[in-house]
Amino acid sequence: MTLDYTSHPSELVTGGQINVNVGVQDLRKAIPAHCFKPSYGLSFWYLFRDFLVVGVLMTAAFLYIPKIPLPLLRYAAWAVYGYIQGEQMTGIWVIGHECGHSAFSPSSVLNDMMGFVLHSLLLTPYFSWRSTHRRHHIYANNLAKDHNYVPPQLSTYLSIKGFTAEQLDEMTEDSPIVTFARIVIQQLLGFPWYLLTNITSAQGSLARKKPSKWFLGNSHFLPNSSLFRPEEAHLILLSDIGIGSVLAGMWYASKIVGWHMLALLYVQPYLWVNHWIVAITYLHHTHPKIPKYEPEAWTFLKGATATVDRNLGFAGKHLMHNIADYHVIHHLFSRIPQYHAEEATRAILPLLGASYHVDKDRSFYGGIWESFTKCQYVVPNDERKDPEERTMWYRGGPSPPVEVQMGRGGVTKD
Repeated sequence: MTLDYTSHPSELVTGGQINVNVGVQDLRKAIPAHCFKPSYGLSFWYLFRDFLVVGVLMTAAFLYIPKIPLPLLRYAAWAVYGYIQGEQMTGIWVIGHECGHSAFSPSSVLNDMMGFVLHSLLLTPYFSWRSTHRRHHIYANNLAKDHNYVPPQLSTYLSIKGFTAEQLDEMTEDSPIVTFARIVIQQLLGFPWYLLTNITSAQGSLARKKPSKWFLGNSHFLPNSSLFRPEEAHLILLSDIGIGSVLAGMWYASKIVGWHMLALLYVQPYLWVNHWIVAITYLHHTHPKIPKYEPEAWTFLKGATATVDRNLGFAGKHLMHNIADYHVIHHLFSRIPQYHAEEATRAILPLLGASYHVDKDRSFYGGIWESFTKCQYVVPNDERKDPEERTMWYRGGPSPPVEVQMGRGGVTKD
């Protein structure tokens, strides 16, 4: 059976309730009908604007930055270019993400065509990513089946660290320099490593019965990867062809402008794209005050609302299309286009009440530090309760070794 991309997740799994009076349909009815309708004109306008900004920045950098006589100023100009260009290229990735949710246009064919092109340009295997991302949206914050940032439970954490429960009470957080180094590794390598190994996912997220022991066997690149159903193989191969075509184009471009210039114009901003994808996804789903759920207690609404809206300022709103600012609504109704996300969020706030989580008053980078130090594993709110009655909450502690976090086939099992 192929993966269902059209039904709302609550039609595929237990929908649940916000409270006795509010369910998925109540939330849907509160949102203006036009918010669910993507517009060809608006979607292509945002895409055109993004490519225009990328083109102007790239042309200006290519023509003028090499002419800056002072090396220090020239290096600074390249660094500023890379940062701003990375933000705008992230906006293009976000539009590709919209395509994967059928939020770009009313046409599924056009959505997949545009998503394939846009994500391939940014070295993301579109159809492979779309498959696992769809399952992330169905099972968000389900400790047994989610695809993104699934924390270990206490017993697994103790096993990884080699502690006993008694020793854990004596442990302190990592030193600031160690924490900083681990954050840099995550932000630099996190997304490619996820694509290669399915890192941070639950074992139940796999489409096949168990993880593969073969090289790339749990990756987004092999047609027979443990992540995908056999009938998806041709789409995984097509995604690989898209990536290969872009890499070939990069090789050709390097013959014209040189590898050094290509690295400055494309690779440097791409590293910032990787940073933003990792940071945004991590902070949406990792916060000391949001819960996770065991499968017995989980429902779609519990998982979808265990998400945090964050603030990325001007760049988040205008360059990255509100991907961080209005993410709760995206998990509740992922087919709402980004340009209607704010209106839809405001419409359901009275119904969500305390189930709405937002953290927009603090620094985004401060949020990364907090989540990295305070969110290492989860424990139940009451161990005496049955699993279907429990909620799991984050606790802080020393980080697991990098080779453990990024190994074991990228799957988490407790």
